[in-house]
Amino acid sequence: MSYSVLIVEDEPNIVLSLQFIMKRSGHDVRIAEDGEAALAAISEKQPDVVLLDVMLPKRDGLSVCEAIRANPNLAETKILVLSAKSRESDKDKALKLGADDYITKPYSTRDVCERVNALLGIEGCPTAK
Repeated sequence: MSYSVLIVEDEPNIVLSLQFIMKRSGHDVRIAEDGEAALAAISEKQPDVVLLDVMLPKRDGLSVCEAIRANPNLAETKILVLSAKSRESDKDKALKLGADDYITKPYSTRDVCERVNALLGIEGCPTAK
C-alpha cells in the first residue's frame, strides 16, 4: 500500500533528499515550500504523514501543526516535525501542539524514513541497508 507524504520544507537540498528517500520507500510524495502552501495542499488532498519544518516562510510550522490538529477531519494525519531547534522546550512545544514525533537537524534520512514508517505502522525502512 502506498501512503501519501507531504514534505513541508523551504530548503531545496533537504527537499530533494527527503523526496528521494520517501519515494524509495514507496510513498506518494508532494512538496510545499511554505506554511500557507502546506495548508492548501492538505485541503486539496489529505496526506497520511506531514514532514514539517518549523522555520518556514509565510506561516511557521508550529502554526501549521496547530491548524492541522484543530481540524477533526485531519485527526488521522501524522505529523513529524523536522527542525534545527534542538532545545527540549522546542520539542515539548511541538508535541503539545499535536506533533507525533520530532527530529532535530541534522538528521539521517534513514532515521526519517524509519520514523515515518513507524508512524504508519510499517516495520523498518526498505532503503536502510
